[in-house]
Amino acid sequence: MYRIGYGIDYHQMVEGRDFWLGGIKIPHTKGALGHSDADVLLHAICDAMLGAVNAGDIGTHFPDNDQTFKDIDSKILLRKSNEILNQKGFQVVNIDSTVCLELPKIKPHVEAMQKAIADCLGIDIDLISIKATTTETLGFVGREEGVVAHASVLVSKI
Repeated sequence: MYRIGYGIDYHQMVEGRDFWLGGIKIPHTKGALGHSDADVLLHAICDAMLGAVNAGDIGTHFPDNDQTFKDIDSKILLRKSNEILNQKGFQVVNIDSTVCLELPKIKPHVEAMQKAIADCLGIDIDLISIKATTTETLGFVGREEGVVAHASVLVSKI
């Protein structure tokens, strides 16, 4: 049996924060603002995984009003989401994701992000697709005020 989950996450970009994306720190003048490390890509993947097995969303399991998760490394949230997936009798088959941002360009960092995600989930790097697009300077992403990530995850019964 197969199931598909979809996740999306948004975060504001601000000066004075590290920019974490796909489990790695990417050099940039701005970082995403959030309760955790604000890694939009990992958050979208977590939501897609949880959604695929009808286990709620990231806010259900890791609420932003719980100090336990203040500034937490989102790789921990990804591992915990994978544990929930496995407890429900499923495993990740593959991930397809898209990050929407103007800057920084993430292509040079894609392989490192794939490795970080693969290591967290115990899957092959080739099962993780990470793409990027701009909004051609339109909207809050185009004005470099925010970043958005979309993820689809296919899971199968273990």
